[in-house]
Amino acid sequence: MTPPAEISLPDEAATARLGVVLAGVLRDGEAICLSGPLGAGKSTLARALVRALTRPDEDVPSPTFTLVQFYETAAFPLAHFDLYRLTGPDEAFEIGLDEALDEGAALVEWPGRLEGRLPPDRLDIEISLEDGGETRRARLTPHGAWKGRTLEF
Repeated sequence: MTPPAEISLPDEAATARLGVVLAGVLRDGEAICLSGPLGAGKSTLARALVRALTRPDEDVPSPTFTLVQFYETAAFPLAHFDLYRLTGPDEAFEIGLDEALDEGAALVEWPGRLEGRLPPDRLDIEISLEDGGETRRARLTPHGAWKGRTLEF
């Protein structure tokens, strides 16, 4: 992956496919940080990633109200955080972001709420809407252990 890489996501299936690809390369101690406007596909990507690591029929609710959902995978525990409702970065650590990365991996929606206190080994994915919201584009920026990693999409 050449930082940053851009991927066209013409439909929901392509967004889900990106989640499956990322599930195959996500490692223990790493994070994937998803940003973009409401309706951009962050939850679609996260749901596909979780199901690829657990089972195809895994119930994957959006953690908008619970703030975090935990999943057991064959490789490592996975935590899915939605930081939209947080008022400051300390709250993310109070609900277990550090522990999630110490014990497994994390998906983080709305990482801007961390105000620069992002995990060092992470892949930032910014999803933007194009063509009046009909298509999406994902901009992938690797940090730390993600640098130089290859994605086959």
